[in-house]
Amino acid sequence: MSDVVSIDPGTGEAVEVVAQETTTAEVDRLCAAALAAAPGLDALGRAGRAALLRALADALEARRDDVVAVADRETALGTTRLNGELTRTAYQLRLFAEVLDEGSYLEAAIDHPGDTPMGPRPDLRRMLLPIGPIAVFGASNFPLAFSVPGGDTASALAAGCPVVVKAHGSHPATSQLVFDVFVAAARAAGAPEGTLGIVHGLQAGADLVAHPAIRAVGFTGSVNGGRALLQIIERRPDPVPFFGELSSLNPLIVTPHAAGERGEVIGRELVGSFTLGGGQFCTKPGLAFVPAGPDGDRVVDAMAEAVRAAPAPVLLNEGIAASYGRISDGLSGAPGVEEIARGADPAGEGFRAVPRLLTTTAADLPAEVTEECFGPVSVVARYDGEKELFAALSAMPSSLTATVLRGSGETELPLAVSQELRTRAGRLVYDAYPTGVAVSWAQHHGGPWPSTNSQHTSVGTTAIRRFLRPVTWQGAPQELLPEELTDDYRGIPRRIDGVLELPR
Repeated sequence: MSDVVSIDPGTGEAVEVVAQETTTAEVDRLCAAALAAAPGLDALGRAGRAALLRALADALEARRDDVVAVADRETALGTTRLNGELTRTAYQLRLFAEVLDEGSYLEAAIDHPGDTPMGPRPDLRRMLLPIGPIAVFGASNFPLAFSVPGGDTASALAAGCPVVVKAHGSHPATSQLVFDVFVAAARAAGAPEGTLGIVHGLQAGADLVAHPAIRAVGFTGSVNGGRALLQIIERRPDPVPFFGELSSLNPLIVTPHAAGERGEVIGRELVGSFTLGGGQFCTKPGLAFVPAGPDGDRVVDAMAEAVRAAPAPVLLNEGIAASYGRISDGLSGAPGVEEIARGADPAGEGFRAVPRLLTTTAADLPAEVTEECFGPVSVVARYDGEKELFAALSAMPSSLTATVLRGSGETELPLAVSQELRTRAGRLVYDAYPTGVAVSWAQHHGGPWPSTNSQHTSVGTTAIRRFLRPVTWQGAPQELLPEELTDDYRGIPRRIDGVLELPR
């Protein structure tokens, strides 16, 4: 077995051995324990699982100082950012408890026996049930919100599914600390043993996805990593759903009216967005369309000034830093692309990156600039007229987001841009920036490929739907039905004989 080592990205040095890589036999034991825990977790009911989620949130906040300190040492994201992320993570745990309290996620429906144009109809009752143990892969750039305590874990537990987490190698100490906090809290809340498990190491992740007890996989990471896991799933005798967020370009369009009204402000804000967190957001605007002419020049000049003043951030790990250097160099060397601003040279050791601003034209948009580059770089494509803009937009890959910055009261061009891009984006953003994903009932964080399932989200309350499956009971006596489908139950919204009835 190999050591799992925690590295400080600010120095590039190993700090501590966190664990040993998880063996195949141990992965099998953890998955078997998760499978054995599934009936008990389901039997807690909605109220019991809501109490569990609130207990996990409380436990995480009780260890806030310890968790933030370890996460900052492993990620260099800063205590302000990480405190905010911890608050968000606790909030989403509690929000899923509210989802359980409210109950509409079950999609409960009852059709009583009766005559229909097709003939007699039997008594039919339908609702959603947990699908079983879930494998969750932590993401490098969110050590809390998309890791051991993150949205995949919260939504899976809410659904009634045990979780086995693959700890990310960039923050193994944070992962292990939070896991230990969660296990103690889950035990105290009455959750069955095996409700939560954790594995370390690449082979352990592969073994986890291949294990027959695992019924779905949640993943946020690279296209290459996602493809490797998909190949493992396809080799299974029973392939399971894979919910992956793999990369995103997130095009942003500045209209001529917006550039004329507030060009300098847009330039500064746009740089703040694409350098936020070292540019290590899956929603980073990697390609900005700015009009040609003096108004657009003001946007670009303000961007260049802001980039030159930007420090070199510490990136999350050596692999990301190496990829950033290679891909950003490839972008700057692409035909028709020019580097117009660089940030400060790195001061200190570790995995640091120089912010970069590149320009090209929409008319001759090279293919290289439509690929994601994880890190503090963005490309500005200047367009001369709407025809040129829409020709370029037609070549955009699918993304998590598409953003339009409008002039005051402007609707015609923003509407046309929205109609062009909505088939290739899961979230349309107006007069704001995409680097920020609120956790809410109406949120969607997904899209067509390279999101692996365009029908579901990894952020927001409907993320629970990934880990549920429908079951119908036909002609069942009341005693054999789930409580939510019995005649006298009134605690959740239900559709009865086609009519939505609210709880009383």
